[in-house]
Amino acid sequence: MFSDSPKIKLIKQVFKNKIHGRVDWLMFVFILPILGAGLITMNSFLPAESGIGGGSYFSHQLIWVAVSFTVFFILSFSDLRFLKRTDVLTALFSFFSFLLILLFFLGKAFKGAQSWFSVGGFTFQPSDFIKVILILILAKYFSRRHIEIAHPRHIFISGLYAFIPFALVLFQPDFGSAMIIFLIWLGITLVSGISKRHFLMIFIVGALSFTVLWSFVFAPYQKARIISFLHPLADTQGAGYSAYQSTIAIGSGQIFGKGVGYGTQSRLQFLPEYQTDFIFAAFAEEWGFVGVLLLFILFILFFWRVLLNAQLGSTNFEMLYGMGVSIFLISHIIVNIGMNVGILPVTGVTLPFMSYGGIFSVGNFNEHATLRSSDA
Repeated sequence: MFSDSPKIKLIKQVFKNKIHGRVDWLMFVFILPILGAGLITMNSFLPAESGIGGGSYFSHQLIWVAVSFTVFFILSFSDLRFLKRTDVLTALFSFFSFLLILLFFLGKAFKGAQSWFSVGGFTFQPSDFIKVILILILAKYFSRRHIEIAHPRHIFISGLYAFIPFALVLFQPDFGSAMIIFLIWLGITLVSGISKRHFLMIFIVGALSFTVLWSFVFAPYQKARIISFLHPLADTQGAGYSAYQSTIAIGSGQIFGKGVGYGTQSRLQFLPEYQTDFIFAAFAEEWGFVGVLLLFILFILFFWRVLLNAQLGSTNFEMLYGMGVSIFLISHIIVNIGMNVGILPVTGVTLPFMSYGGIFSVGNFNEHATLRSSDA
């Protein structure tokens, strides 16, 4: 065997250091089983030849996972520090806000929400991009004002950044994405060091306003819609049907589950949207309490790595952005699992790394790559 020349050894060493500096391999150890759980669950649905089931979901998602990995490594070795620039963030925020407005005229309606663009068979939601841009903007805003962070005006100014996409998404109406945008703003604002007393005052004013509206403004039919939204299991044959079937699927999994391919709720299509909104219920039915417990452990370990990387950031911007990514993904997990078990409204929020979907899957992977590359 020929030994490498000094130049080749130097190139190898630089490349090795570059990889270790840009890629958190331990995080991949935690993500891969979650990805595998989603793919296995999809593949256990009805066969592709039936025209309605899992084989097609599995193969398409496998392609998107490959695309996600490719984009992740490209971004990991790219210099994304330009995303810290105010003019770049303003341009991105303005562009995607414009796309949200354009949806009202050119958007494609799906499940009652006009929130998708369809171009040549390719569909995407601008709200998926605006969530990441909002994290970047809030991280930039608070990182530059950490000395005077206790002033209450920062709650209102940061709230204005969030309110614009929140209102545009809410009127589509896409309640799930609007809820995630609100939680991103709330979470980042809380961890930024804003006075909790000021937050409490705003919460009290909001609660009193809602009480007045409920008592003197809302009509009976409007109250009924709100109750149905907040408590979906109250109408198991109507608005709460999906949540009801989801709770049946989760409960029937018991301790060890029914086994891969034996989940009756998903295979017999009692469980709607089992590849996206309710994949957690489909997984729980087949893997049981033990499988769900292992899934939660993997998610916890994943967030431990995200938060650790955020703490190692060289500036407040990187730390706040890392916290924002964690809040974004945790919000998706809590809302998705909450609606699967019937304690939160069914809003169409998907489960990170498990639910079927293209753009959202790519985004889940590459928020971490953006964090690493912006800290280069």
